[in-house]
Amino acid sequence: MASERDARRRAYVDKATAELDALAARGVRAGGNAFSEVLLVKGELVGGEKSGEPPFSGPDGTALRASLARLGYAPEDWAWLLAVDAAGEPLDAAPLREAVTALDPATLVCCDEVAAGRLREAYADDLAVVDSLEEAMLSPGAVAHVCGMRVLNLGGFAAALADAHEKQVMWARLKQIPPLGEPF
Repeated sequence: MASERDARRRAYVDKATAELDALAARGVRAGGNAFSEVLLVKGELVGGEKSGEPPFSGPDGTALRASLARLGYAPEDWAWLLAVDAAGEPLDAAPLREAVTALDPATLVCCDEVAAGRLREAYADDLAVVDSLEEAMLSPGAVAHVCGMRVLNLGGFAAALADAHEKQVMWARLKQIPPLGEPF
């Protein structure tokens, strides 16, 4: 019984690895826990990320990880995806959608408007049938339900860290997406 379970787990890991490796070969950049509940999507590189530091390694990543932990997510329960390639050019809709599908998050967080714009394009048909205009447009602060995921556009998280009021706005937005299961 245990060996059957182990074989099934290995198959999941192998499948995810193959999908993510194929996407990386097409210019998709992602990292973190590929089996996590939360996917952070960023289109605007900030600080040291522009000179090669890993995404979410600066103040925005620190603040997002602390916020997720405060909401009850396990410290390792997040992955990241860039909506731009290594040259800073926007990813095409197809590989971006494939990457989100491969990572299969329960909750997707757009950290900036570039990411939200790319996701609007990648999920245009799915967003077109959403009843609420705010949700269909992935307006900052609105939580949309798209393809079985909760999608929240923070609308400029990194820039908001410089202003106390804007930080509170971001925290209020994040509080809308607590873990779906029991906290760790």
